[in-house]
Amino acid sequence: MADPESALSRSTSRARSASRSAPGDGVPDDAFQAVLLAAQSGAQWACTNLWVDHAPAVMAFLRARGSHEPEDLTSEVFLAVFDGLDRFRGDAADFRTFVFTIAYRRLVDELRRRSKRGHHVEWSDEFDERRSPSAEQAAIEQLADASTRALLEGLPPDQRDVMVLRILGDLTVDQVAEVLGKRQGAVKALQRRALESLRKKFSAGRTPTAASGDSRE
Repeated sequence: MADPESALSRSTSRARSASRSAPGDGVPDDAFQAVLLAAQSGAQWACTNLWVDHAPAVMAFLRARGSHEPEDLTSEVFLAVFDGLDRFRGDAADFRTFVFTIAYRRLVDELRRRSKRGHHVEWSDEFDERRSPSAEQAAIEQLADASTRALLEGLPPDQRDVMVLRILGDLTVDQVAEVLGKRQGAVKALQRRALESLRKKFSAGRTPTAASGDSRE
């Protein structure tokens, strides 16, 4: 029977390759700093580069965590990111943490607003589940494949936050801790409990396709 960590790792690899060209993996930090300095000076091309490198993963995270308008929320996130660029100091990994911290806070705000007033959704042909998905929608869905979403949906919110940030955000344990405002040990404990819960689901009969593991922290 396949191990949940292997199944999640397989989806992690797909999400990473589909969602971004990782600015922190394989790109020299001096190249990132050059782009950052240009963006801080107001260069449109540099801001576009930062958007292209990070927005797909942010949107995938927001979608997987239940945002009803992930595209709009992603735009709000990057308005805040660009507004705070002059105050940012750090490398590519620090910038990714900075971006996802803002994304997480905006998501919390959206979920809080919805819980207070409820949420009404008007019918739209674009989102009618009876119609065949477009090629564009299919591409978006590949950012977080169905098997991973199904695995994570049953987890408690705090565990789901950790796992989605690890998988779709491609963040380390340290980065997740900073985004969520938790201790590293607490994040590790949440991840451990999430994986244990997923193992129990597997033992009950769920058998996703196995793949290579990923123990990156």
